[in-house]
Amino acid sequence: MAETETRTIERLQAGAGTYACGGYLGGLGTLQRTELCTTLIFDRLSRKMRMVEALRSEAADNWNQTFYLLYFRTLGDRRNQEAYLELARRVPYKTVLRERLAPHAVEAMLFGASGLLELYRNDTYTLDLKRSFEYLAAKYGIEPMEASAWTLNEIRPANHPVLRLAQAAEFFSQDEFVMERAMSCRTEEEVRKLFCIEASPYWRTHHIPGAESDESPKRIGAFKANIIGINLVAVLQFAYGSYTANERLRDSALTLMERLPAEDNRYMRDWQSAGIRPRNAFESQALLQLAAEYCAEKRCAECPVGRRIVRQTADTEDRTADILAFPEK
Repeated sequence: MAETETRTIERLQAGAGTYACGGYLGGLGTLQRTELCTTLIFDRLSRKMRMVEALRSEAADNWNQTFYLLYFRTLGDRRNQEAYLELARRVPYKTVLRERLAPHAVEAMLFGASGLLELYRNDTYTLDLKRSFEYLAAKYGIEPMEASAWTLNEIRPANHPVLRLAQAAEFFSQDEFVMERAMSCRTEEEVRKLFCIEASPYWRTHHIPGAESDESPKRIGAFKANIIGINLVAVLQFAYGSYTANERLRDSALTLMERLPAEDNRYMRDWQSAGIRPRNAFESQALLQLAAEYCAEKRCAECPVGRRIVRQTADTEDRTADILAFPEK
């Protein structure tokens, strides 16, 4: 490797922790920026497809169960991903379908199997859920989880597993063709229409079981629905399109990300501080891939952005300082 290239990579690595290449990305024209984001998106989707493939293998090639597992994995925060997945394994989609016309039964199975009801005092509603679960657990051979499997400290009320499970029960009770409907989502409005589900009436006056609160609808909000659109709908559209050689569905996944708003999280705020503001979920997902797979590991020599910067600074070392805003080592 030429000395100039080595020096450029060293400067890239020195600024990787603060996403210093954000200024370079932000200064690119639309076409060049889209080209780089596309490379990063395919990189990210390849990684996510491996996760989907693992879930599909676990589901014995059943795409509806794969969708169900991925829905639960996406439903809560990162700390509870494994707990949600374990619950979805204990109450599989085929069991939910058998009880779908009785939403209370679906709710009883999810709450009973989660173990969460054991953490709260009982009222008439929760006692009824417990009694229903005893019958359904014996009917389907459901073994409940330990409540300790869930992380509940420092969690926002709207994202509490109790409310998320109540919303999930309503979601899977509404229609047996939920995966088909998800595969047909093409816009932010369609994603929100499908996933902005309100929990059953009991939860209008409860945040947790057995303790009444001020009345308010407990609905999956637009922000969470968009996250589900990015991490469930678009990913599964791309994976299923790849599996069935359906290029139109793969293209729809990419278009959907272009139509969904960018995430608002600490990564995006850091990128904005570094000089780039993502215009949509397509760009924010590309930036997440850049941050997690390249910047965090200082893999600048392998990074699509890093490689482009190296090419542009290879001709003359004097241009390096003009292109890069990185600190000297």
